[in-house]
Amino acid sequence: MNKEGDLQVWWIPQIPMKSFIVPVKTINEAVLLLKTLAKYDRFQYKNNIKPDYASAGGLHIYEDSEWISWYNDEFTDIEDFIRSANKPRQNKVAKFNNTDF
Repeated sequence: MNKEGDLQVWWIPQIPMKSFIVPVKTINEAVLLLKTLAKYDRFQYKNNIKPDYASAGGLHIYEDSEWISWYNDEFTDIEDFIRSANKPRQNKVAKFNNTDF
């Protein structure tokens, strides 16, 4: 049963196929999973396992009895959150050091 604030990562390994869903407990867990899935797709492409790929992913939060895209006041979505966290910011400490996303 879903409850307010639950999080889930969605990933589409090859557009236009349907997404698969992985429940996560924290934003950091979501970031790690999304980065891992993106790196895995790039690895498969670079090593000629897939001839091409067009993947997509994101993070949903359960609010008001429905799954919606996650965002907060500072970042528009999880992708912007990851990119911003990887760039040094004045007067703030970046939350992640990996710049591979």
